[in-house]
Amino acid sequence: MNGKRDEKRKAGPDPDEGGSIPIDPELEAALREATESVADPRASAPKGPRAASSDGILESEPVPEAEAEAVAARLREELADTEDRLLRLQAEFENFRKRALRERQEAAQYGSQNLFKDLVSVVDNLERAIAHARESGGGDLASFLQGVELVRRELLAVFEKNHVTEIEALGKPFDPSLHEAMGQVESGAVPPNTVIDVLQKGFQLRDRLVRPSRVILAKAAEGSGRSGGGDSAG
Repeated sequence: MNGKRDEKRKAGPDPDEGGSIPIDPELEAALREATESVADPRASAPKGPRAASSDGILESEPVPEAEAEAVAARLREELADTEDRLLRLQAEFENFRKRALRERQEAAQYGSQNLFKDLVSVVDNLERAIAHARESGGGDLASFLQGVELVRRELLAVFEKNHVTEIEALGKPFDPSLHEAMGQVESGAVPPNTVIDVLQKGFQLRDRLVRPSRVILAKAAEGSGRSGGGDSAG
């Protein structure tokens, strides 16, 4: 009998005899959490947009219907806003294209308007000079020439204002890009192919040729080379 009592003491208190078994606090907390999770399955559901399945593959958590509808509504609103911006951009581009076309047509039709506005005063002065000469019966030739010279200077000023300049040709070597040769004259005073006379003045707009200068060129006198050779031979 004493041996049986000793074995019971070693095994611990018997629950049937009304004793209590001490429980570890951590184990008790774990048991309580397990009980609560079984009572409420949502407590054990994975948090966040994605959860790991039993085979380790990430699966998307079902999106609530209200949230899905809100996302769809936002996407529809963004799509409508994008379409509206696209329509406005198309309208602005079409207006720009029409405006550019209109400006190009106006430039082609009225681009020289400012030039002719400057030339109007030149025509006025020329008409005044002609009227004065007619009133004087052609006797006041000096005044008429002064009037014409005034008109010429005014006209050249208009050209210069619009970047039109006269091509300098007299005494210059012949340049086929600026000059048009109308003939040649023998001359020993200047080297051959030098401009010795200008029949018609040329003009250029900035660096673009408007009209070439019509010129006469110098050429070597015939027999000038042979005469020198004959003297040396004799």
